[in-house]
Amino acid sequence: MLIGVPKEIKNHEYRVGLTPAVVSELTQRNHQVLVETKAGDGVGFSDDDYIHAGATIVADAAGIFAQAEMIVKVKEPQAIERKMLRADQTLFTYLHLAPDVPQTNDLIESGATCIAYETVTDSFGRLPLLAPMSEVAGRMSIQAGAHCLEKYCGGRGLLLGGVPGVEPAKVVVLGGGVVGQNAIAMAVGLGADVIVLDKNVDVLRRLDQHYGNRIKTVFSTAHAITDHILEADLVIGGVLIPGAAAPKLITREHIKQMKPGAAIVDVAIDQGGCAETSVATTHQDPTFIVDDVVHYCVANMPGAVARTSTLALNNATFSYVLAIAEKGTKRALEEDEHLLNGLNVAKGKITCKSVAEAQNLSYTPARDMLLEI
Repeated sequence: MLIGVPKEIKNHEYRVGLTPAVVSELTQRNHQVLVETKAGDGVGFSDDDYIHAGATIVADAAGIFAQAEMIVKVKEPQAIERKMLRADQTLFTYLHLAPDVPQTNDLIESGATCIAYETVTDSFGRLPLLAPMSEVAGRMSIQAGAHCLEKYCGGRGLLLGGVPGVEPAKVVVLGGGVVGQNAIAMAVGLGADVIVLDKNVDVLRRLDQHYGNRIKTVFSTAHAITDHILEADLVIGGVLIPGAAAPKLITREHIKQMKPGAAIVDVAIDQGGCAETSVATTHQDPTFIVDDVVHYCVANMPGAVARTSTLALNNATFSYVLAIAEKGTKRALEEDEHLLNGLNVAKGKITCKSVAEAQNLSYTPARDMLLEI
């Protein structure tokens, strides 16, 4: 298969779809890999590294999209990239379509086969290609939140862990999934007062067994969310409904009643955010303030630690990239129901039910599309 790796062009996005190590694995199996020049510069991989791995360097993204059978990226294709997609192409990347109507429309119009990392599943019902970036984002959320609480950022002027004689900041984590677990680990490590809310008692039980009295676990109800958000210094939004828009657990009324200088890190912003006041931001301009509450809503948080993120992502995606390359897209999807769950758009039709419901569009089951791919 002819595989293309364009340079990421989203604001301050330095990650790259394939590392030289993965490229080498592919080329040793007689696949061809095209890499846009300087695609890996942001994470320390030079064009020479890719050449030594067997790749061909291409001068621009247009050359990649014009030739490749499969495009492997990190972030969702930007508008200029979507215009270059072809109907006979496979796109393999994060898409986060539910809140993104323009992208959905463009992918439908392209006719391309679009597989989203974030809805690929495994035999345990987990999301193996979302997990590594959720781990990074969860850990980063506490770093970002601690920064937001500093006075010059508009925060309350609190040190997350406090000091002897001064109580620590109260951190409320919404969701005990991968993001939440990693946020909790960092917050506990820094000495914060941590409360986690989740609707799954088994999740809360596991967290309680692991952390004991170092955290408080609370079953998530609208009443409990209100009570704890209004007392919080820092709220981490780590809720997820796979493929769907994030539920708006934090209302505008909550924001009005929160402590002045409190902060929200909305890790769910890729799926539209879990706060009604959240709007996607960039690493260049990451925060804004609504009713004296600092909001951090960067839609590609792991891009800030691009090398760590790229290596972690490639560890997870490699086997799927190889399967598609070796078998072809259609057969790879036919033989792996978990990869098939990643199919979001194909031949002009929405094949992810959550995306279709979020945008009130017609839905075609992914398996029904296999004959057309």
